[in-house]
Amino acid sequence: MSVSATLLLPAFAQGLALGLGLIVAIGAQNAFVLRQGLRREHVGTVVLFCALADALLICAGVLGMAQALGSRPELARALALGGAAFLAVYGLRALHRAGRPQQLLAAGGPATHLGRHAALAQAAAFTLLNPHVYLDTVLLVGSIGAQQPAPLRGGFVAGACLSSLLWFGGLGYGARWLAPWFARPAAWRWLDGLIGLTMLVLAAQLLRLGWNGA
Repeated sequence: MSVSATLLLPAFAQGLALGLGLIVAIGAQNAFVLRQGLRREHVGTVVLFCALADALLICAGVLGMAQALGSRPELARALALGGAAFLAVYGLRALHRAGRPQQLLAAGGPATHLGRHAALAQAAAFTLLNPHVYLDTVLLVGSIGAQQPAPLRGGFVAGACLSSLLWFGGLGYGARWLAPWFARPAAWRWLDGLIGLTMLVLAAQLLRLGWNGA
């Protein structure tokens, strides 16, 4: 059964906005990707690994949650309401951060050359050993994506996966241009403000979904 672009686009946009809102943050993984981009060391390998890891976790989360929620509408409603609360808190915290100076700097350490395997190992550690990755991709994105109508899940997943590719690709290949921008606290004030508003809008949409599912 074909799905029109008019129906698919909102699901795609929701996945893209949610993915970007969760991934654009000051953290060790982003600092490492920025560092590799500045040093121009194995940028493609690191970017591709981070984006693929996110994509696999997102797909696993959406598929797994879809199966778990298929015959349990009460669980779907509970997760929708819980996800709305999480996004609301996340959004409010982002708005709070917007009033405080912060910056993203490339990870420090000696300027020694990293081999491809070492760079990949560090990317894997920063990605897979971070518990927030599983909370964000598998549980939160997975549960929200699973509640999309079945024909629209593909669009949601595509949007969420594209957000990772755009972010890591831009961070790695645009490092020399982005690094000075990310080092300015004013830039993060604007960015956190936008993220906060986006998350509150998504929380309201998810709250309405959970409420209507009552």
